[in-house]
Amino acid sequence: MHTGLFHEIDFDADGKTLSFLGTPYSVDRSPYYQIKTPVCRIRNGQGPRVLLMAGNHGDEYEGEIALGRLIRRLDPARVRGEITILPMANVPAVMAARRRSPLDNGNLNRAFPGSPGGTPTERLAHFLEHELFPRHDVVFDIHSGGTSMAHLPTALIEKQVDPARMDQALALLASLGMDHAFIATNGRDAPTSMAAAARAGAIGISGEFGGGGTLTPATLAATQRAIDQLLLALGVIDAPVLGPHAPADGGMQLLALDSHAQAIFATRRGWFEPAVDIGAQVSAGDLAGYYHDLNRLDAPEEALRFGVSGIVISRRLHTDSEAGDCLIQVARPVEQADILAAA
Repeated sequence: MHTGLFHEIDFDADGKTLSFLGTPYSVDRSPYYQIKTPVCRIRNGQGPRVLLMAGNHGDEYEGEIALGRLIRRLDPARVRGEITILPMANVPAVMAARRRSPLDNGNLNRAFPGSPGGTPTERLAHFLEHELFPRHDVVFDIHSGGTSMAHLPTALIEKQVDPARMDQALALLASLGMDHAFIATNGRDAPTSMAAAARAGAIGISGEFGGGGTLTPATLAATQRAIDQLLLALGVIDAPVLGPHAPADGGMQLLALDSHAQAIFATRRGWFEPAVDIGAQVSAGDLAGYYHDLNRLDAPEEALRFGVSGIVISRRLHTDSEAGDCLIQVARPVEQADILAAA
């Protein structure tokens, strides 16, 4: 009763169930305390099986708000197959508005495959990879840039070894209606939810749907459209639940991040002034911004220049920066054939 993670979910029951995952954790005020992670389970006969999750990082809100709305709106009679929804996967991080859990400083998206007897974050990661992910055909883990980064909305899948599965993953990626996307090559051994989904036999889909520790009408609309479009593409629903939606602009540009030269990092304490914003097309040598030292007002600001060409996909929102902080990052536009041909 003191290790692992416990639940009372009946995965074979039809209908809609709201329940909790319970993770025992010692606190001074309560001898039998459990971290309660809300979970919604909807099943209507046989069909596609999809897991929707948000709150992997606690300061990324588009997915949390959209999935909470989906839970309230979705009628089981409209479903064909199974949907499991985790709107706040890392509850302690969500409640603290932090990227990591305040209980163990755990980053859930770096904790897989986890451990049943480890920290709360490790226990949750173990349950997801070994118990929950294998029950689903598709895992959609919704992210955004978090409190410190503005991020260009982008979708993501991992490159699949099996060509048939890769074709299916590409079709689902395209169905989201995003303007930009990545095909990642982190591999099956990575500590992320996407690698965990692959190890569990599911197709993983993710992406950055906003940023800044907030949401906007545009980022929430894009997230809700992506959720509906994925469920429609899988055949789990036959009409939008979170819509109606404005049509996507059409066309999805694939991007690649394959070099540390695509980012500019702070190497000392300073204050970052960006010269361009996310979405800008830049060339190697273009001005990225200025780095100021407010402790030495006689020292001129340092001009920072891009080392490579591409599209600005993220920039630091906090002006005050420390050595090691990523200040700004560009991605390289690529063709699908080039990514699929790469090792």
